Amino acid sequence: MSHYTIYVIPDAWDAIRDLPGHVRQRVRRAIGALADDPRPHPSKELNVSGFERELRRLRFGHWRVVYAITEGDNAVDVLAVRKRPPYDYGDLGKLIEEIQRKA
Repeated sequence: MSHYTIYVIPDAWDAIRDLPGHVRQRVRRAIGALADDPRPHPSKELNVSGFERELRRLRFGHWRVVYAITEGDNAVDVLAVRKRPPYDYGDLGKLIEEIQRKA
């Protein structure tokens, strides 16, 4: 299996840093493991039209890690770490636009 490069956008990095200690450790380990397997069993694909990359999420209790996979570059971009509720994926369009501008 190919090794993927992990990129964490600054807002997601700040959110990880602010997580409660036990959740922060689990999230960091899971993000690191995405380098070897970007589609682990507990992840779920998110359907977003007009986005050429695969968008997925990992769940940790009330916390969600949203990330995009770029197969051609073997890259995983961590876009957001949010608590649900109240997070309802309503800002996915904004996150996708931000990533596309940087590409």
